[in-house]
Amino acid sequence: MNFLAHIYLSGENPELTIGNFIADSVKGKAYLQYPNEVQKGITLHRKIDSYTDSHPIVKKSVSRLFPKYGHYSTVIVDILYDHFLAANWKEYSDTPLEEYISGFYTLLQEYYEILPKKIQNFMPYMIKDNWLLSYASIQGIGTILYQMNQRTKNRSKMNFAVIELEEYYTDFGKEFQSFFEELELYVKNELRLL
Repeated sequence: MNFLAHIYLSGENPELTIGNFIADSVKGKAYLQYPNEVQKGITLHRKIDSYTDSHPIVKKSVSRLFPKYGHYSTVIVDILYDHFLAANWKEYSDTPLEEYISGFYTLLQEYYEILPKKIQNFMPYMIKDNWLLSYASIQGIGTILYQMNQRTKNRSKMNFAVIELEEYYTDFGKEFQSFFEELELYVKNELRLL
């Protein structure tokens, strides 16, 4: 899953949310230097990623892209699934998406000091260009995939994945919906255990 899903799955706990958001930038046991609730968020993020990567529905989505995008297919599916979460946000939250995202950006600023350097560096761009809200439109996803492709020095060609998103929109949407129901139940259980 990508940024929006990790944030949403954290629930109402601010430090858990921060941990879940920063987890990809915290390697190995470095998470132990963070406050307890942030550690739990990092642990939750890692569990979500493991669950997602091994899930048969996600593998089905990935297999549709794999012939063209190879190992980048999993990254693309993470981004596409965030699109379906954002585009169907009203099914998941009573808080309007713009308001929810604005609250998260405020939270990031409040916890700025403990954010890894990499996140401190991209945070201003994330907020200025409102990355999370851009997930809600196909055009926004196109922009995100274009930027990701640039980060791979054009090796991934993921900027073209908008073609598959549009061509298989219904299939990806159904797969996301089925998978996300199961993921929410999985996270609910894991949160009890953390």
